[in-house]
Amino acid sequence: MIKNVYSGSVDYLQVMDENGKVDGALRPTDIGDDKLIELYRWMSLSRAVDAKVISLQRQGRATTYAPLLGQEATQIGTAAAMSAKDILVPNFRQHGSLLFRGLSLYDFFVYWKGYEDGLVSTKKMNSTPYIVPVSTHLVHAVGIAFTHKYLGTGASVLTYVGDGGTSEGDFYEALNFAGVMKVPIVFVIENNQWAISTPVRKQTAASTLAQKGIAAGMVCTQVDGNDVMAVYKATKESLANTPKGPSLIECLTYRLSFHTTSDDPTKYRTEAEVEDWKKRDPIKRVRLYLESKQLWNASKQQTMEDEQLKTINGAVSKADTFKPDPKSMFETLYSSIPDTLKDEETDALNSGFWQEGTNPV
Repeated sequence: MIKNVYSGSVDYLQVMDENGKVDGALRPTDIGDDKLIELYRWMSLSRAVDAKVISLQRQGRATTYAPLLGQEATQIGTAAAMSAKDILVPNFRQHGSLLFRGLSLYDFFVYWKGYEDGLVSTKKMNSTPYIVPVSTHLVHAVGIAFTHKYLGTGASVLTYVGDGGTSEGDFYEALNFAGVMKVPIVFVIENNQWAISTPVRKQTAASTLAQKGIAAGMVCTQVDGNDVMAVYKATKESLANTPKGPSLIECLTYRLSFHTTSDDPTKYRTEAEVEDWKKRDPIKRVRLYLESKQLWNASKQQTMEDEQLKTINGAVSKADTFKPDPKSMFETLYSSIPDTLKDEETDALNSGFWQEGTNPV
């Protein structure tokens, strides 16, 4: 006997195309034009901040940085769909998401100057700090979601992973546990087509990355990741579904810049490919729509850019005055300090090792 025991499919969602044309039947009912302008401003701010950090890094005033250029819709669209009680678990490129959730520009620049103190406030935002090791945070995110299910808080977790991260064992372990235990979590795959220099086609034989969640028993969707409306809609629906179990969203987007400031993408991809993706720019399409409705113009654009640059420069100037507190390396590591670490803290503080000119034996 032969019989089919399983069949599945993945739907693709796009609401606004690259020319700014909107499918009215699919447009989220809670994204009016005023809300869309707000999202446009957030995406634009994210891009402006991105450019500033790269400039600072090139001057030796910031650490190695992973740009988000081209992925603004994925980050702002997902963050905007979350409620205040939901928990955000980012990787190393979620600058837009963290800023939207409430991370101040001052703290943002303090962190990228090399001080962990800049991310202490993320706890108050129901977010974890940046997590650099690829995919290791996914199992943490599932654990957080399991805890909230156990406590009955009604909160959901949203976490991100890049296309490269879906090749890691942690990704599959996290999906499997989430599916079995039906925890309230949404996995967002930022498929920006490149895991540093490795293209998606060399990472998987699957037709989509979204389908990887099907085997874990979750609802899976693929969206135009450069369409902020589609991303918002899919995320909102997925979060609403979390009482029943986890969901996975694959956002098709593109990393227009380098992987990090230590990378040179011209070594592994063509300029023609980059130019093709620039036509699908997530910010440009929203501006085209707004201009077609006479809701935006060159004057408003210039005013917004001037205001954002002033705000950014002000935050950078303030961050330049930051003085690190050596106690932070002890007090922000664990929820409660172990006795052994407390002893080390006492010895370190007594030595005055951080004071300028001090050279303890």
